[in-house]
Amino acid sequence: MTHSFRTDTHTPYYDGGRSWRDNATHYALLPLRLFLGVTFIYAGLDKLTDSAFMKSSGTGSIGDQMRNVRDSAAIPDMIDMALKSPVGFGYAIAFGELAVGIGTLVGLLARLAALGGALISLSLWLTMSWASDPYYYGNDLAYLMAWLPLVLAGAPYFSLDAAIRGRRRERAAAAY
Repeated sequence: MTHSFRTDTHTPYYDGGRSWRDNATHYALLPLRLFLGVTFIYAGLDKLTDSAFMKSSGTGSIGDQMRNVRDSAAIPDMIDMALKSPVGFGYAIAFGELAVGIGTLVGLLARLAALGGALISLSLWLTMSWASDPYYYGNDLAYLMAWLPLVLAGAPYFSLDAAIRGRRRERAAAAY
């Protein structure tokens, strides 16, 4: 007697109908996109509106935060470079987070926005949260991993990218 392991869990619909599982698979990245978009918008706005953060020194300032983690960072030279102009670096991070969040949330240049989010998360992991022990206490690594599916897939649904792609298809079809 032969036994087999069934890997498919539902019957495909050849008539165009979709099961709830098909729909769930189809839109699986949407919650991640919404979470990361809103979170990065919030992070950028929080930095821009925090009067203590955008200073070279003082309690809660970007300068003091960087000086406090400099010796425990994976790449201290990155922090040294940022410490040449900590306020400028703080604004760059804040506006970068804002641009990444908006791009991700509305789905405009979504892969590029996700790549930006991944790079911001990578730089923060290598500097600010590198010393987290154990490593999984540092959330920047988890954010880095969360961005990767969006780098690969973009925002194919409910996005400006999808709307632009649809308009291009319509124009191309009308041209024939």
